[in-house]
Amino acid sequence: MRKPCLIAAMAMLSFSVAATGKSNTPEASATSPSADPYPSTYQRIGSAPVLIRNATVLTGTGKRLDNADVLMRDGKIAYVGKNLEAPGNATVVDGTGKWVTPGIIDVHSHLGVYPSPGVSAHEDGNELTNPTTPNVWAEHSIWPQDPGFAKALAGGVTSLLILPGSGNLIGGRGVVVKNVYANSYQAMKFPGAPHSLKMACGENPKRVYGSKGSSPSTRMGNVAGYRAAFIEARGYMKSWDKYNAGGKEKADEPTQDLRLETLAAVMRGDIKVQIHCYRADEMMLMTDLAKEFNFKISSFHHAVEAYKIAQPLADNGICAAMWADWWGFKMEALDGIQENIALVDRKKNSCAIVHSDSSEGIQRLNQEAAKVMARSNALGMDGSPENAIRWLTMNPAKAMGTDKVTGSLEEGKMADVVIWNGTPFSVYAKAEKVYIDGALMFDINNKNMQPTSDFMLGQGVNP
Repeated sequence: MRKPCLIAAMAMLSFSVAATGKSNTPEASATSPSADPYPSTYQRIGSAPVLIRNATVLTGTGKRLDNADVLMRDGKIAYVGKNLEAPGNATVVDGTGKWVTPGIIDVHSHLGVYPSPGVSAHEDGNELTNPTTPNVWAEHSIWPQDPGFAKALAGGVTSLLILPGSGNLIGGRGVVVKNVYANSYQAMKFPGAPHSLKMACGENPKRVYGSKGSSPSTRMGNVAGYRAAFIEARGYMKSWDKYNAGGKEKADEPTQDLRLETLAAVMRGDIKVQIHCYRADEMMLMTDLAKEFNFKISSFHHAVEAYKIAQPLADNGICAAMWADWWGFKMEALDGIQENIALVDRKKNSCAIVHSDSSEGIQRLNQEAAKVMARSNALGMDGSPENAIRWLTMNPAKAMGTDKVTGSLEEGKMADVVIWNGTPFSVYAKAEKVYIDGALMFDINNKNMQPTSDFMLGQGVNP
């Protein structure tokens, strides 16, 4: 990826508070003796202001603006409107006939932890040594040279949540990254984004451990495993509460436990919860589990039967991250329907998301959303572009806890922006320009602005 246009990207390897306007290190957990030991070092690339003129703009907030302008300045969205004046040093882009959207966000990705080439040496997404491994962090498996990151960027993806796999009941922490070139995952790590805990219900954990002749081997074993882990973590949390309230005598300090620290942070609301779960009954069961241990589920992933419980999901403020039409590849996926996302989306206060769970699908999430639009319109529901873009931008940002700073084209938010050659929801759609924090990171018409990982350069595919 060391091409002339991207030499400046090396500046991202040192963190600057000025880049984001706030410290990049998450607050320390109430049960942890120290702050995040692996803080983000991401630093945006500086760029002159950019004014996109006379485009069709989908704001990500449910609005469509025709013949509108978007001004990016100092890494942020400065203005969205009509007849904007260009600052003296601005780059002006003619958006006539183009569409402008927020950058696409994939809330379920395994890029970097299951990178290409797909060989056993690269399988770092599942720590299949114990059914509950909340102590492991996906970020420690990320290979920044995964060629999939550049391919996703060409599809308009500007940030993504990278999760552990679904082989364990509790698979570990996931991390939000900006889709930028870096030599370390920390230089990709999204400033201030919370961690997410990946959990899994249903077939996967019981198949993995049942085949080993151990527990869980049934769904009731699954639930017993979750409960045992959180009961243990609740005791750990209480021991830290007692220590913190009692003057913090060194002799009384609890022993730090990475497993229990993560689960305690979940119960304190510091870590988001993302659950791989297909069936409606199991999603309801997991909702009850969350109530038992007083934590909030951010999103159910895959959620093939979410349409059956759309109202309870909305009532509980739980997002559903779904495929447009994947179904039938195992028993718990047999009751999927193409109208799933449309039926979830129609509920008031719903949070429907189109996700990939695929190194290939992430390259065309816009087309996946187009399938949902077709089913929505066929049912007389809202399949408009201004609504559909929310499934790819604002809603996933909400699920991963970054919606206050990204996911929509609103003043003051990160200038993660895509210019499309026409409507994004077409098989002919191409992301022509992709900006991250206001810096041009991809340009379909300039080979010097088409990132390629060092790994691929090493294979001689780019003379």
